This record gives sequence, C-alpha cells and structure tokens, in this order.
Amino acid sequence: MIKTINKYYRRSNFIRSRIFILSILICSIGCENSTAQNKNSPSSASAKAQKKKDDALVAPDFTLADLDGNWVSLNQLKGKVVLLNFWGTWCGPCRREIPDFIELSKKYKKDGLEIVGVTLTSGSPDKIRGFADNWGINYTLLTDIEGNETQMVTSLYSQVTGQRITGIPTTFIIDREGYIRQRYVGPRSEEVFYKDLKPYL
Repeated sequence: MIKTINKYYRRSNFIRSRIFILSILICSIGCENSTAQNKNSPSSASAKAQKKKDDALVAPDFTLADLDGNWVSLNQLKGKVVLLNFWGTWCGPCRREIPDFIELSKKYKKDGLEIVGVTLTSGSPDKIRGFADNWGINYTLLTDIEGNETQMVTSLYSQVTGQRITGIPTTFIIDREGYIRQRYVGPRSEEVFYKDLKPYL
C-alpha cells in the first residue's frame, strides 16, 4: 500500500513538473512573439522616428533688428528652411560666400528658403546697408541697434550646441520645424549648401 502511494506521488510530481516546464515554454514563446510584433508595429516605428528627430537640437529663438529697424524673430520663420549665417562685412571668407547666398536666395526662396545674416561688429545699419547695396545682397540682414544684441545670439547658439562660435562665417541649416540640421565653420560653396538644404526644401 505504501509503495503504491509513493509511486502515485512520484508520478504526480513528475506530471506537475512537466506541466510547469511546458507552461514556461508557452509563456516564453508568447512573449517573444509579442516583442517581435511590437518591434514591427507602426507605433514602434513612430517612436523610432521621434527618437531620430529628438537627436537634433532645437534652434534657440532670438529677436534682432533688420536694417530698417524692424524686429525679426526666428520663430516668425517657422515653416521655412533657414540658412542662418553669422558673418561680418570686414571678414574676407564671409565675403566669399555672399555671391553663393545671393544665388541660393534667387533660386530657392520660392521653395521656402530664407537666408538670414546675423551681422557682427560691422558698424551702423546705414553702413551695413551701403555694403549690402554694393554687393547686391537680396536676403535678410540683422544687426545691433541697441548695443551688443548679436553677441548675445552668438553666445546663445554656442551654449545650446556646445560648440563655441569662435570664428566666422559660421552657418546653420534649420529645418521647417525649427531643428538644427547642419553646422558649418568657414565658407562653403552654393553646391555644398544646396546638397545639404535639398532634403528640407
């Protein structure tokens, strides 16, 4: 009788352990399938896209005066692709870029390109206007009218990007949603700018 009972318990324990192992296997397979489905689900793809977007820095807003004394903020240009150029009338490499910016503005302003030159330590708005007229500049120039506003903007962009603006020209591509997509130090050609601008136009 005792042998029979022991035999029964051994068999019962064996069956229970088999059922337990089988349950774990089923649960594990189910979880793997669920994870695989989540990886390929639209919501997961959207999360990946969001993460990629989050890798880009938001361009800090600022407000500066144009040569007519009108205040212009970066936020007013949201919805356009902005080529933000820190430059000076006295800077040789900056002058080299001007014809390329003029051509880019002529060709792509209709597609939503807005070129903005933040003009550093270049004198009064009238002096900058004389320079701009001589060169045929056809895009927006912003400058100081109250003090050192432009220096505050360069400081702001240095802090946000973690890279100091120590030399000019320094140029940023900002997409239609206000994200910084490219940064250049030193002059570039129309072809280089257009190649990097094209995906956002």
